[in-house]
Amino acid sequence: MKGFVGAVTTGIILFVVAIVLIICTVKIPAGYVGVIYSMNGGVAEETLSQGWHLVAPTKHVTKYTVGIEQSYLTSEDKGDSEKDESFTASSSEGKAVNIDLTFTYQYDANRVSEVFTKFKGKSGEEVKDSFIKPNVISWTKEVVSKYKVADMLGEKRADINAEITQYLAEKADPYGIIISNASLINITVDEQTEKAINDKIKATQDAERQAVENQMNVDKATADAEAKRIAAQGEADALKIQAEAEAEANAKVSESLTDNIIRQQYIDKWNGQTPIYMGGDSDTIVDLGDIAQ
Repeated sequence: MKGFVGAVTTGIILFVVAIVLIICTVKIPAGYVGVIYSMNGGVAEETLSQGWHLVAPTKHVTKYTVGIEQSYLTSEDKGDSEKDESFTASSSEGKAVNIDLTFTYQYDANRVSEVFTKFKGKSGEEVKDSFIKPNVISWTKEVVSKYKVADMLGEKRADINAEITQYLAEKADPYGIIISNASLINITVDEQTEKAINDKIKATQDAERQAVENQMNVDKATADAEAKRIAAQGEADALKIQAEAEAEANAKVSESLTDNIIRQQYIDKWNGQTPIYMGGDSDTIVDLGDIAQ
């Protein structure tokens, strides 16, 4: 009988110990830390790291992510955005734009105790839903209000994302929250605004295309004119060279013709007959041979 009672007692003790161990054992997942709080001692300075920990039943552990978490504010069910969490903002022209946004965040591992105190013991998920997301929307609207709709939909999207990221990081830092990236993943506007933007984009593209064509025509005309100028210059240079060569040849011939050479050429070409002279003012022809007789 005593053995039976002892066995039962042992079993009860082991059961109680197991229950206490279950109640007092806390698991901290990878990428999280735990903040310990008790009614008597308040917030403990040391936090719990990843793994299993035994914590007194009188103490409460609140978990905060210190790994990078992706969060969404979208119209569709995506990630932690299980409902329509997209939001409307105003552009610099006062146009309404509907925005889908994603951002990454984490709690500063060295300041999670401050986070616990600031947000009155709320868990990391609760802080995200009640503080981070609503303020990300407000802070994003402040940045978006400085830009035109065409900028958001066009080439400045990357610049806007960078500015939003920097602004959110600055705003969240005093609360022990780190935001490392934010991005506008979808922007929609009313049909009238969209049509006006598309018309403007088309007009700009047409103007740019026309400017390119005009420049090509100007370049071609300039090239043609230059080719003609070069051809004319080449022809002129060729004529000049030819004229200079002929002049030089004539000069050399003139320099070589002495009186004796001219007289000799005259003699060489004479046919032996007496020259006949015709007067300039009449039709009279005089045979010099007759005069000589």
